[in-house]
Amino acid sequence: MGSIRYILRRLFYGLVLLVGVLVLNFFLIHAAPGDPAEVIAGEMGGATQEVMDGIRAAYGLDKPLLTQLAIYLGNVAQGDLGRSFYFDQPVTKLIFARMGPTILLVLAAQILSIVLGVVMGVLAARRPQGVVSALVGVFSTVGYAAPVFWTGIMLIILFASTFPIFPVEGMTSARFEGGLFAHMLDVAHHLALPAFTLGIIFLAQYARLSRAAMIDVLGADYVRTARAKGVHEMSVVFKHALRNAMLPIITVAGIQFGNLISGALLVETVFNWPGLGRLAFDSVLRRDYPTLLGVLFFASAMVVVANLATDLSYRLADPRIRTGGSRA
Repeated sequence: MGSIRYILRRLFYGLVLLVGVLVLNFFLIHAAPGDPAEVIAGEMGGATQEVMDGIRAAYGLDKPLLTQLAIYLGNVAQGDLGRSFYFDQPVTKLIFARMGPTILLVLAAQILSIVLGVVMGVLAARRPQGVVSALVGVFSTVGYAAPVFWTGIMLIILFASTFPIFPVEGMTSARFEGGLFAHMLDVAHHLALPAFTLGIIFLAQYARLSRAAMIDVLGADYVRTARAKGVHEMSVVFKHALRNAMLPIITVAGIQFGNLISGALLVETVFNWPGLGRLAFDSVLRRDYPTLLGVLFFASAMVVVANLATDLSYRLADPRIRTGGSRA
């Protein structure tokens, strides 16, 4: 029952947070310069003031801002995120069509960064003064300092131009032919560079964090006891030490999930990846308020769910943490 109450309480806080995000994004987006009616009229080749007024009336842009907010919040409460100004389609439909590529990119980058980062950190922690540890430190510093868009451009130049190993844009080949397995390989081929570009910053963080955590844990009494009993070194490292060293990594992974989603905006733009980030970028250029608000709302919901999953994972990884404790 304690776990259920904890989950319900966190869901309530998450709902309040989402409402706050909706209101804040609504005011910020509407405060930005530009008139959606002018953009729509420009796509039509120009229009008179009468037509412009008709466009504003059709999309409710002629109403007071607080009235627009109240109408929007009421529609969202019913599951209606509005209709795109530019695409003239329900925003929910646009998001569902684009969320698959974004989730795939974000999860691939997250898994890649955690797995490689932890492995690098463990190898570095076994010999803190060794060559591997020094190389991991240099890589972590460079990887963390490099802007994600610069990394993407450099990877395109290196692996798509100089050495044409990976495709430069898109999610699939334009003239792809083949079965399901061949299609999966084609998507993975296109995914490699964007996922590595998005994950390299976080890979560097996980490598440094896991190295520090493992050095601390490997000096603990129970690790020395396991070694004294003749337990195999790999079992000591990965079974006894790594489990406790993973606790801070799990916490940071949940916190950084939101940064992964925001970083996906730049990565999808650089690699022309057909996800929510690219949709948000296009919506900003076209002053498509409903679509941009819908993408931001969906991204915020993903972050809330990820944070809840992180807390639950933390409790599973460390049974000493109780729901009724001070951390709840």
